[in-house]
Amino acid sequence: MSSAPIKRGIRYGLLACAVFTVASAPAWADRRTDERLQALEDRMERVDRLMENNALLDLVTRMDAMQQELRELRGQNEQLAHELETLKSRQRELYLNLDRRIQDVETAGAAAAATPPAGQTTAADASTGAAAATTGAAASSGNTVTAPAGTAVAPNAERDAYKQAFDLLREGQYAQAITAFQGFLKAHPNSGYAANAQYWLGEANYVSKQYQTAAAEFHKVLENYPESNKVPDAMLKLGYTYYELSEWTQARETLTQVKTKHAGTSVARLAEQRLARMQREGH
Repeated sequence: MSSAPIKRGIRYGLLACAVFTVASAPAWADRRTDERLQALEDRMERVDRLMENNALLDLVTRMDAMQQELRELRGQNEQLAHELETLKSRQRELYLNLDRRIQDVETAGAAAAATPPAGQTTAADASTGAAAATTGAAASSGNTVTAPAGTAVAPNAERDAYKQAFDLLREGQYAQAITAFQGFLKAHPNSGYAANAQYWLGEANYVSKQYQTAAAEFHKVLENYPESNKVPDAMLKLGYTYYELSEWTQARETLTQVKTKHAGTSVARLAEQRLARMQREGH
């Protein structure tokens, strides 16, 4: 047998194997590539989850820190508010005590001026003596004598009524103080305490944040008691009241008037400070 056909068969077999191998190679490569891609995707997913967990943990940590800072700021704010309120209360109490002492001095001076020298008898004393004699005579005859209608109230009663209203204000009972000062002014419109009572009526409304009413009451001090030593204070507080009402023009005009009319006084300095504050705030 010739060897040529055998050689040709071997060649055809090798060629077929080569063709088969070449045709099969891409399928294997694809499977391996797919497996590698799948493994890579799995690893990426794990990395993503890990990163997400770390980011979430970091976010939670930051939120906790911010909440702690917020709590601390709130605590500091509450403490500052308490200290400010305490300071305001002390300042108001000192101011009220000072006014009471001044009023007591003025009252004592007026009482001393009204006391007659030794050995002299005033008309009031004479009237009192005559009334006592009449009363005694009436009593001995069995008749009852009543005081005439419209008898003036003794100064001590005025002083006690004013003090009662003032004490209510000093104790922070503003509603009761307003009622008491209104009653005092109605009962004693011509009292030496009337100007002060009118001023403190405005003050009680001011601290109660009834600013419209406070402005009206401070105006009455200026209109009804122009010679009172409470006029500068009333004018200053009227400017403050306009400020609280956001009536910037009236506030500026009133405070400027205080600064000009009462230059060199404490009310002028306070008016200047409030004007500077308004300028900083753009009013």
